[in-house]
Amino acid sequence: MTVSTEPVTDSLLGTYKRAPISFVDGEGVYLVDSEGRRYLDFVSGIAVNALGYGDAGLRQAMHAAADGLVHVSNLYATQPGQQLADTLVERSFADKVFFCNSGAEANEGAFKFARRWARTIGAAKHEIVALRGAFHGRLFGTLAATDRPSYRAPFRPLAPGISIVERDIEDVALALDPETAAALIVEPVQGEGGVRVLDAGFLRELRALTRERQVALIFDEIQCGLGRTGKLFAYEHFGVEPDLLTLAKPLAGGLPMGAILVSSPIATTIKPGDHGTTFGGGPFLASVANYVLARLSDPELLMHVEQTGAWFGKRLADMARRNDRIRTVRGIGFMWGVDVAGIASQVVQRALDAGMLVCSAGDYTVRLLPPLVASREELSAGLTILEDAF
Repeated sequence: MTVSTEPVTDSLLGTYKRAPISFVDGEGVYLVDSEGRRYLDFVSGIAVNALGYGDAGLRQAMHAAADGLVHVSNLYATQPGQQLADTLVERSFADKVFFCNSGAEANEGAFKFARRWARTIGAAKHEIVALRGAFHGRLFGTLAATDRPSYRAPFRPLAPGISIVERDIEDVALALDPETAAALIVEPVQGEGGVRVLDAGFLRELRALTRERQVALIFDEIQCGLGRTGKLFAYEHFGVEPDLLTLAKPLAGGLPMGAILVSSPIATTIKPGDHGTTFGGGPFLASVANYVLARLSDPELLMHVEQTGAWFGKRLADMARRNDRIRTVRGIGFMWGVDVAGIASQVVQRALDAGMLVCSAGDYTVRLLPPLVASREELSAGLTILEDAF
């Protein structure tokens, strides 16, 4: 099966290089296109479709949510949103939650909350620091914290007061001026930056440094959070708790939803009018997200991801030893990056031709993000296709 590489011409703005495929259905870990061909999906909507396709409970939750309120203003409370916030607080370090519509919005909100808190400590504290390899979004503030030169160049000058430094404790220490620094934002597992699992010792050093200098530590778990690493939150692997944490992608099962988890010292500085959202945390979305969060919190599912993910990583490492076209394998849980001796997009195309979806993370890294419900048999089928593609 060969998939055409000719561009699709349509009325959608050309912000994506879309493959010339139209998907119409899905089941489990497979997507089905308009011609009836099945594709093994190791993209999962870029870590969104954690439960795969056609999940009966998710479908039932959506139908039940549609029988209730779809939207009311955030001037009023609704039970589904309150329940979702309560559960996130109960299962995390956080004391308060703010809901929004996407991951980039969650990070923008976290920047604002961190600055609001920091200004109560020192009038000059406003700077936000990100790490080399970071991807925090493409909105105006988050773009300045995203380490992709090609994304940044057309939109300069970028938002001021935001900088990117090397993943090195000495460089971070130089950047975090205690008089002017407000926040450090970190992905415990960098996704777009090549699926890099940050060292636990490094994260602990960052936590100690930010506490010493009264700088808010933000963990961006938009891609690596909510079960993908085998823990509900990636920070649980490292023994380090942040001051703020951002979530999105799988939170509402494919519906647009983000969240900012906030510790009490920062939450107490946020006042009415400091931030807002029209749709964030609405009753329809929150009802669905309550179901998804319950599934992703299930100890059996998390154990499956942790144990099967470790098995998958060993199989990838074995493949790398057999294949000199593979340079390095990195990852955790159901989140893996494979550096190739060539261009990642060529591997992506060959896998697509063979009936499998994978994506890249930069020019030389193939990224694998299977649904969290994928079995070892399904992962093995993917490994067979990948070996040929590599």
